[in-house]
Amino acid sequence: MAAANRIGGRKPVRLTSAATIVLAEAMSAPVITVEPIGAERQPLITIDNFAPDPDALRTGAIASRFGAAAQHYPGIRAPLPPDYWPTQLPVIAAALAEAFGHRGAIDLIDASFSVVTRSPAALTIGQRLPHCDSPAPDRLALVHYLSPERTDGTAFFRHRTTGYETIDSDRAPTYQAQLQAELRATERPAGYLAADTPLFERTAIVEARYNRAVLYRSFLLHSGAIAAPGTLSPAPATGRLTITAFFAMQE
Repeated sequence: MAAANRIGGRKPVRLTSAATIVLAEAMSAPVITVEPIGAERQPLITIDNFAPDPDALRTGAIASRFGAAAQHYPGIRAPLPPDYWPTQLPVIAAALAEAFGHRGAIDLIDASFSVVTRSPAALTIGQRLPHCDSPAPDRLALVHYLSPERTDGTAFFRHRTTGYETIDSDRAPTYQAQLQAELRATERPAGYLAADTPLFERTAIVEARYNRAVLYRSFLLHSGAIAAPGTLSPAPATGRLTITAFFAMQE
């Protein structure tokens, strides 16, 4: 076990020959699992026991002032405490080393508390479909689940016609042209997407658990798996509270 694998002052974890980092000394240490998904076998990283004090993060979120999210997100957002990224960076670095062999710098692009609030009827067409966050293969997304009662996680998809599970800059024109043609010829999806549809096949789903994080390349087609949209609340104490972050792996 390498001494460098000490996570945020907590007990170290041990890298194994399998795709899972197991606990070495304490049940509170992060547990990192790497699973290749779909036909493209892109790594999907799940980290349980992600933060050392998730209750403090929830308390901070409840006390925060949320506002409407920009861009694609169907809800509200608030700033994170300044120590979140420095605290979590060591475990993120360990996960990226295991999944991608990456040992270079990791640059944060954006991160915030997030709560899904928009009703299915109010969703834009883009919010009713799987999406990717960036076409760049060095960009990654993180979702840190902070609702003890909600299990609405994240689902991943394959576009049936093209077979694409990832959308990079080379694939984007073909994918968008095909998708737009299909949308003109088919009925608009009713709301949040969590299962198979005529246009998309689900390749994987991560169930939300308290203090679990999921990390994946941003060009993977994915969607929030909102199972019970009628229970969505804007209150971070009762709603689908997460932390969402985007970052880049540097050489």
